[in-house]
Amino acid sequence: MSLKTSFAVIYVLLAAVCIPVQAQQPLDPARRYLIIHSDDAGMSHSVNKATIAAMEHGLVTSCSIMTACPWFPEFAAWARQHPEMDFGIHLTLNSEFEKYRWGPVAGRDRVSSLVDADGWLHRRKEDVQKHARPADVETELRAQIDRAISAGIRLSHLDTHMGTVVSTGEMLEIYVRLGLEYKLPVMIMRHIDPELAPGYPDLATKNGLYIESLRAQGLPAIDWLYQFYDGNDHVARKKRYLDTFRALKPGVSQMIIHCGTDDAELQGITGSHFLRGDDTRIFSDPAVKAEIEGMGIELLSWTQLRQRAGRP
Repeated sequence: MSLKTSFAVIYVLLAAVCIPVQAQQPLDPARRYLIIHSDDAGMSHSVNKATIAAMEHGLVTSCSIMTACPWFPEFAAWARQHPEMDFGIHLTLNSEFEKYRWGPVAGRDRVSSLVDADGWLHRRKEDVQKHARPADVETELRAQIDRAISAGIRLSHLDTHMGTVVSTGEMLEIYVRLGLEYKLPVMIMRHIDPELAPGYPDLATKNGLYIESLRAQGLPAIDWLYQFYDGNDHVARKKRYLDTFRALKPGVSQMIIHCGTDDAELQGITGSHFLRGDDTRIFSDPAVKAEIEGMGIELLSWTQLRQRAGRP
């Protein structure tokens, strides 16, 4: 472990001690808990604006930050002032958009297998699987975590952009090992959608073992994971979210959403600008909050999950 990484780990441990103390009721295995998690903070100004608004005034209980992206400094400045909120690292090995790209935090020369001919992170998960050297992956993921820590952000967990980091056995092992080293929960779920399992064979077969190794260090996992990245009608999308929440099983579920402001900037970046704007609209709606509360579902952050899951 390098001296820089040692200081980073110490920072994470000290920050964890300084988490605001709240009611520490243990989780009830018969109850339904929900983390509403917004991905891609730091990606762009429009995403930052929407994520901040949804965390301050809406239902979003947690988000994860892309430290490799150009707009990371803007989001970091806000996150630094809000240690009571929940910020994960959205570990990023892809730069998927056609006209808006980003490169590695560690530097192109240090992680050359992670970049394409133009020097940007690979667009597709399959390109990372084909070209990435495990040593380069670990170097880059450490650099992304350390950048957030150096920016003064209190971290709550680790997760992965586009699922790439959990798509091979070698990268999955690095992911979990970094969580253990930095004392941060990693987003791994106990129950994996059978339709997704073929694309993530190691995650599907080894998730139980990794969850136990994390749990032994007091790092909790979630039970169920949901994400809807489609649809073009607000009413239908809102209904789909609410129907899913009604059907949640006991345990801890996470719904991944993507907040954004459907403006000229986001329209110039991605064709998903409507979906991102609509997620912001849905999860800023007081009526949606009231319906979730009426279902008897308790909203959680990753920080609260860690506080209440307890140690084995």
